[in-house]
Amino acid sequence: MFLPSSDWLPQASLEPLQLDWLTRAGIEVAILRLDRIDPLISGNKWFKLIEHLKTADHAGAEGIISLGGAHSNHLHALAAAGKRLGFKTVGLLRGHAQQTPTVKDLQAFGMHLHWLGFAGYRARHAADFWVPWQAQYPTLQAVPEGGGGLAGALGCKVLKAQVCAQLNDLGWDDYHGWWLACGTGTTLAGLVLAEAGEHPVYGALAVPEDHGVAPQVEMILHEAGLGPGGYELIDASRGGFARVDPTLLAFIEQTEQVSGVPLEPLYTGKALLALKQRIEAGRFAHGTRLVFVHSGGLQGRRGFSPLPSGE
Repeated sequence: MFLPSSDWLPQASLEPLQLDWLTRAGIEVAILRLDRIDPLISGNKWFKLIEHLKTADHAGAEGIISLGGAHSNHLHALAAAGKRLGFKTVGLLRGHAQQTPTVKDLQAFGMHLHWLGFAGYRARHAADFWVPWQAQYPTLQAVPEGGGGLAGALGCKVLKAQVCAQLNDLGWDDYHGWWLACGTGTTLAGLVLAEAGEHPVYGALAVPEDHGVAPQVEMILHEAGLGPGGYELIDASRGGFARVDPTLLAFIEQTEQVSGVPLEPLYTGKALLALKQRIEAGRFAHGTRLVFVHSGGLQGRRGFSPLPSGE
């Protein structure tokens, strides 16, 4: 079995976020601390993996093969899960061989790595991309980049129930929407499925708009039988994926000092800064209550020298 007992599921705490720009605007934000659910299989990655692991189990697979970059939170979580639960993992990586803290961890966790180059990685959406890899690894289950697809989204639906179960602890009777970073749009799609139009989901894009997040989300919703709508995508990439600038780093440092919540510059830092900018632009009314999803990814901080390790 890939998974622990059937009743096992990570539980994330929901905490008030106290920041002066929220207080000035009269807006309340509660942060869902997915970064705290596990020291290695952190953030939304566990939830995105759950249904993929169940599918692999049912297919009789011996392990998982998937894609990511040299700082990939997804591959890091997958490799850690494989080591802990005893299944094989293979990673197909963007670019050429390099040693990063994440790559060293992947190797230590026993993941077998293949470097695709940049052109090879860009071909990952081609219809025949997986054919040679399935021939080379016939006993492994292929999982999309970032744990994406409908299976990944379905694993994230439970986040709504976890939030609703803790609203009374905050003194809330309801909330007005979700705010989270988007890399593939999978977690956002899962929340849209869970909400079914009840509350809007706002996705702060960590990648430029031409990276295909919108079509991915629409494809997942269509496959699930749900029509368009229920969400909004906001460009928070600051010029490109992994683009980090002094304004962002200063915002992260100040926010961490005030709130005590660790952030990283690729996803959560960009998403929270984008929320601040939206609020200061008057896009949310006084009294709005939002749930901010801390999607983890703190292991990726190690690749950015201006920030502490986050370990």
